[in-house]
Amino acid sequence: MTQPEGYSYGPWHDGPDPLAPPADLRDALDEIGRDVMAGASPRSALEELLRRGTPRTAGLDELTRRLWQRRSELQRRHRLDGTLQEVQRLLDQALEAERRDLFPDPDDDARFREARLDALPPGTAAAVRELAEYDWRSAQGRENYEKIRDLLGRELLDSRFEGMKEALRNAGREDVERANKMLADLNDLLAAHAQGREDVPERFAGFMAEHGEFFPEDPKNVEELIDVLAARAAAAQRMLNSMTPEQRAELAELSQQAFGDPRLAQQLSTLDSQLRALRPGEDWTSSERFRGNDPLGLGEGARAMSDLAELDALAEQLGQSYPGARLEDIDVEALERQLGPDAGVDARRLSELERELRRRGLFERAPDGTLRLSPKALRRLGETALADVVNALRGKTGRRETESAGAAGEPTGATRPWRFGDMQPWDVSRTVRNSVLRSVSLGERAVRMDVSDVEVAETEHRSRAAVALLVDTSWSMVQEGRWLPMKRTALALHQLISTRFRDDALQLITFGRYATSVEPAELVGLEGAWEQGTNAHHALLLAGRHLRRHPDAQPVVLMVTDGEPTAHLEPDGTAEFDYPPQPRTLLKTLSEVDRMAKLGASVTVFRLGDDPRLTAFVDLLARRSGGRVVAPDLDGLGAAVVGDYLRTRKR
Repeated sequence: MTQPEGYSYGPWHDGPDPLAPPADLRDALDEIGRDVMAGASPRSALEELLRRGTPRTAGLDELTRRLWQRRSELQRRHRLDGTLQEVQRLLDQALEAERRDLFPDPDDDARFREARLDALPPGTAAAVRELAEYDWRSAQGRENYEKIRDLLGRELLDSRFEGMKEALRNAGREDVERANKMLADLNDLLAAHAQGREDVPERFAGFMAEHGEFFPEDPKNVEELIDVLAARAAAAQRMLNSMTPEQRAELAELSQQAFGDPRLAQQLSTLDSQLRALRPGEDWTSSERFRGNDPLGLGEGARAMSDLAELDALAEQLGQSYPGARLEDIDVEALERQLGPDAGVDARRLSELERELRRRGLFERAPDGTLRLSPKALRRLGETALADVVNALRGKTGRRETESAGAAGEPTGATRPWRFGDMQPWDVSRTVRNSVLRSVSLGERAVRMDVSDVEVAETEHRSRAAVALLVDTSWSMVQEGRWLPMKRTALALHQLISTRFRDDALQLITFGRYATSVEPAELVGLEGAWEQGTNAHHALLLAGRHLRRHPDAQPVVLMVTDGEPTAHLEPDGTAEFDYPPQPRTLLKTLSEVDRMAKLGASVTVFRLGDDPRLTAFVDLLARRSGGRVVAPDLDGLGAAVVGDYLRTRKR
């Protein structure tokens, strides 16, 4: 019997996770909308969302914080003298083993050797150089000295070529010759490239065929090869720059003893010079401060410097502060190398969120080239604002749910048989009566209901309304935190009328020093500005014009304000401002209220604030117009305005 084929499970690495939930555009748009209505531009609101992130996705700020934390950990944990320390340790062990072997020997040669060892220069590099021609008696001493040469060679190569330290462990003479030949051929290739030789592609192909094992990055052409080598060489140079002058001098002298062959140091010096000339844009001059206790060798130090450079580049990409920045610019693979796979998932989600917000038409270009919310996005913001208002209304005792308000009209008292597509409510008593009579006439013992028994209550649609919503946009609305609730209220009312009472005519009017009629998109993007004046007179003039354009509609005037009138419109169209309000301003404002009353419109004032002068004026305004004053808190403003509109319209 054959065994079923086994299955293995593991993390998904081939692109975005196909089972990951899609980007939550609704919540993202709500957050962007709140920022836009609070005065931010759509572009800055989108950028703020990406910086802040979402409940299940870390934002750019959090990823950047983790990058800087990782950078700080590298510098606090390590120091760069690992190779010097290891050379000193091996040298001490070699000398100790040699002295141990010389001590019991009574001959003059042993004493001479001891004297020679005692006369070694104090510096590590100078001592290693002095011992280059020393004939070791101790096998352990000779072995440790050879380890020094081997270590220096592998560390020097590892600082320029990734993974070379391990690849050349226990390297023999043949391996050293092969490394020297690779360096010589590499320098010849780079020199030919610098001279513009036409045979460089052929030279490169031959070089990779012979020495490709030294380059796990698998460059495809000489330019890619130079990029890889220059980045690594620049990191090695920055590591040297970060050392003390004494440490640099020690390493420069020790490098001559690498593999016991000075050619390696000479070839690397030539390579560095060529790379610096070919890639002057690399960072060859900066340095870093390491203050930890964990020593790094030359190769590890170069990797640490490369990591720091990569972290800096990632921080710039996450900052998105350069012209034309997009989240697609983020090197996700580098981010995962530095912060782990979760950071890559977060970056991909943010990129998908930004891409989807743009792709689905939630942003559009204004005629002046700026980014703005599209009608689709505005509808979504209106839906959210209206939903919040509905929830607030439901929480009020004695208030019916607004979902059915106005949907079917008022009952007329008459009924008729149900027809396919009817949305009117059933007349239950007449429907049951019809079922009983029909069942009895057919001699049935049980009453069974049939579709022919159903009767519906006839309704008539309410009359249409002309609605003017006047919202105060003076600076005090911004200063006192009333700006965002005001905008959300206007959006909620607009959404309700445009979806449930489509025959109604809504006019949004803003008033500061002057009043103006605005569309929802203009109101959403309106920024608070320092401007003196609350020109309710001008706003009421525009409201009256709107009502007169709809003489057959029920007039509804709603005013949201936090200040008494301090400006009025002169006949020449200029606004006259005075504080405290002058009698002429109050008189002209109340005169316009009287004209509203003649049109049959009562004015409901939603008073924000407890200023006694404001309270006295709005009370007077309400009495003159036959309206009323509502003093909601900011959280209840939307529910108060929408609720009053529904109440007034029903009446």
